Amino acid sequence: MGTTFSDFLHDTKYDDLPEEVRAFARRWLLDLVGVAAGGSQTGLSRIIRDHAASQFGAGGKSARMLFDGRTVSPAGAALAGGMTIDALDGHDGHKLTKGHVGCGVFPALLAMSEAENQTDGAEFLTALAVGYEIGTRAGLALHRTASDYHTTGAWIAVACAALGARVLGLDATRTREAIGIAEYHGPRSQMMRCIDHPTMVKDGSGWGAMTGVSAAYLAADGFTGAPAITVEGDDVSDLWSDVGIKWRIFEQYYKPHPVCRWAQPPLRAVLDLRARHNLTSDQVERIEVTTFHQSLRLAVRCPRTTEEAQYSTSFPTAVAMVRGDVGPDDVAQGALSDPEILRLSESMIVTESDAYNAAFPGNRIAHVSLVLKDGRRLTSDPTEASGDPETPASLQDVREKYYAWASPVIGAARTKAISKAIDALGTGADNTLPDLILAPAEGPDT
Repeated sequence: MGTTFSDFLHDTKYDDLPEEVRAFARRWLLDLVGVAAGGSQTGLSRIIRDHAASQFGAGGKSARMLFDGRTVSPAGAALAGGMTIDALDGHDGHKLTKGHVGCGVFPALLAMSEAENQTDGAEFLTALAVGYEIGTRAGLALHRTASDYHTTGAWIAVACAALGARVLGLDATRTREAIGIAEYHGPRSQMMRCIDHPTMVKDGSGWGAMTGVSAAYLAADGFTGAPAITVEGDDVSDLWSDVGIKWRIFEQYYKPHPVCRWAQPPLRAVLDLRARHNLTSDQVERIEVTTFHQSLRLAVRCPRTTEEAQYSTSFPTAVAMVRGDVGPDDVAQGALSDPEILRLSESMIVTESDAYNAAFPGNRIAHVSLVLKDGRRLTSDPTEASGDPETPASLQDVREKYYAWASPVIGAARTKAISKAIDALGTGADNTLPDLILAPAEGPDT
């Protein structure tokens, strides 16, 4: 492994980050915390946190679980945190990795920092930004070199191990072993299996975070595992040659809705038509969607679980037509039996387009036609999801989503305090963020 990777990982300081990089690190952190608060209310999160408490007990090092407060091992805290965020599919992502950097690197960094008693806010924000750069490149490298489409966990393990090496202050040799261990043991889980059969395994981010944290501690103890070929391979060297020069944190997209990104182009197209023509769902006979193949594969029409609702194209598109938005409550268990939503979801015609297939993954495009009961047909323009990096969401949009998702869970006062604590990272103020986000989510009145 060349010196560029290790130098960037260990030597990058807060003052080395361009101000816009710092701003985007705060932005994605705020969004991740909001999604984590919402995700903490799911059955998936409750199960994994209880599992971590019973099976990942703290030994020599300990860390609290995100929005839980119970103390477990750092690996257990990373596992629980990553899966809690992933439980509500509304976190940032990257088109070409077809996955999500922040969902893994944030809880892994949080767990390692707590376990090692590192509380400096500037360092936390710097390490988070470094994690986005390494994680994005590791994802691109794995997609280039592996034939199967693996979940985020497969490559986020490398970034989490790297951050663990930074927190532990490992030298270049042991850092190399850490990322090699993580790459070797990372969960090479098949994403399309979960698309076809949605369950709680989802995108593997928590498992990758757990693997990365474990790899860092193993390397610190002398365990070997190098090389990590997604970092050291000649066929991926170009991806690492510009690290610290080209900032890929800007390439992440923002998700306004808690469903798979592949479902969001037709969802947005329906919202656009609904608003433009001042429509209500009772005027619509059926919805016809033309999209790309991966979106077509999100084929659950009548979801029985929130995981099936999040990995569906027809259901959230129908929700958008009926309710005018899609938020956490709209994919919760209690919303899955709405007869009007099910009417439109079951009757929806979904087909794929060769042109849209050719544009994927760089562009995710769909268009919809609303066939109205009065005989009219209204067709949208080719539409991409909101929040792509080419047309980024405003900071105000991100803040409004954060408050909408977090406040019902942890209350307005704590929600505001977390936002202020994130804004203060790097300013020299005391870092109050860990205690605010690691305490239990006890309800909106606390």
